[in-house]
Amino acid sequence: MTALNKKTVDDINVKGKRVLVRCDFNVPLKGGVITDENRIVAALPTIKKLIADGGKVILCSHLGKPKGEPKPELSLAPVAARLSEHLGKEVVFAADDNVVGENAKAAVAAMKDGDVVLLQNTRYRAEETKNGEALSKELGSLADVFVNDAFGAAHRAHCSTVGVVDYVEESVVGYLIQKELKYLGNAVETPERPFVCILGGAKVADKLSVIENLLNKADTLIIGGGMSYTFAVAQGNSVGTSLVDLEKVDYCKDMLKKAEEKGVKILLPVDTMITKSFPDPIDAPVETECVKVSEIPDDMMGLDIGTESAKLFAEEVKNAKTVVWNGPMGVSENPVFANGTISVAKALAETDAITIIGGGDSAAAVNNLGFGDKMSHISTGGGASLEFLEGKELPGIAAMNDK
Repeated sequence: MTALNKKTVDDINVKGKRVLVRCDFNVPLKGGVITDENRIVAALPTIKKLIADGGKVILCSHLGKPKGEPKPELSLAPVAARLSEHLGKEVVFAADDNVVGENAKAAVAAMKDGDVVLLQNTRYRAEETKNGEALSKELGSLADVFVNDAFGAAHRAHCSTVGVVDYVEESVVGYLIQKELKYLGNAVETPERPFVCILGGAKVADKLSVIENLLNKADTLIIGGGMSYTFAVAQGNSVGTSLVDLEKVDYCKDMLKKAEEKGVKILLPVDTMITKSFPDPIDAPVETECVKVSEIPDDMMGLDIGTESAKLFAEEVKNAKTVVWNGPMGVSENPVFANGTISVAKALAETDAITIIGGGDSAAAVNNLGFGDKMSHISTGGGASLEFLEGKELPGIAAMNDK
């Protein structure tokens, strides 16, 4: 799937046609205000291209988890307002709780070439996430052409990503999906070496398949975050009250052995920042100290990589030509345990290597630190980029027309 043999927006003529575009406008909102608009900005190149080519552009997306019912706080109305500002033209918001209702039909019927309409949150309809036929058909009835540009939802087979394909003339991918596949695809299939992968996050279970797939691709695997403590136990250490998945200890032993056989270097934290108990609330101030991973007291837990580990990881990044990073190095929501994640982000900002950030918390960390423009690519899809790194097919891309 990495070689993108799918039709793209450059392969079609949309003049005078109704074009339904699945975007990823799943943006964080606080009191109706968008607090991070990266996903909106990422969607603009495709939208602008379709406007310029004279298409009638109908946008749709999900936002949050309304679980099949209208929730005013998850309305896409703030997105329509922000898009209007970015595009310098009115984006008509079709506020139908049933998504494809009278407002949407009337707005689409009144469209001229180059006009833009945004539909209501697709997940207001329960069948969206079940890929139900009724909603797929209704979405398809609004359009002649379908463009999927929502990489963040490409790993989901929903009505607005896959089901609608059966009810339109053509289905193609947008520029954002093209860019995601170019960077992630090249990194996984034909990386410039040395190729270093940095994996963090709380649970080993979430990253099992990724670790397994990357052992066949990477030169070095750096493992931090909560999942590193299960590896520490696999190496014979006792880690106090740190997060450990006892069922996965044998798996970690197996991975360490496989890495050795394949000549892949696995770097694990050598020291860790410890505290008595998990901060409550998560950003509460706590007392902490740095100890070797092999010397964590029985009544203490590790919640971030230590200073020596941060240096070790940064040094490895310096020598890399391609780096993929997915997952924080510690409980980065707490300033005391954010230093490991910050040090990795800094190391990536200072290297000349191709740097790819796999969405989610790592992307937030990089952007919040102001390093966004120093990265080659920041993925817009946490779950989707993970599944891609696992080597899985993404249904929202597989369903598009082949070239």
